[in-house]
Amino acid sequence: MVKEKYDSVLKLGEKLNVQDGDVQVKGDKLEVRGTTKTQYEKNLLWDEIKRVGGENPQDIMADIKVADESVYAYHTVKSGESLSLIAKHYYGDPMKYKQIFAANTDILKNPDLIHPGQELKIPNE
Repeated sequence: MVKEKYDSVLKLGEKLNVQDGDVQVKGDKLEVRGTTKTQYEKNLLWDEIKRVGGENPQDIMADIKVADESVYAYHTVKSGESLSLIAKHYYGDPMKYKQIFAANTDILKNPDLIHPGQELKIPNE
């Protein structure tokens, strides 16, 4: 029953390709373990856990590790995107585009010129 309740969390884990995943039902509690690529992906999983189980769920124990703590996320630029739009998505603040630009000066020479397909590092705040 508890596994079905958190099915959307498990599907998200599969979509994010969580490594070393382990899911077990122990009594009336679901135990979930795994490693996400970035902190952003870990946050997505926790957001889904809270969406399903409430702010402080008692029927799930999640031990989620992060493989690469040097960045917050990686982002592949899509057509029509700007650094400020990407900053708003990850940080909620479009003015933090400067942080993204600074973290990617190896591939970006101008914050106003990004191209679809570029892989950007989204730095930790």
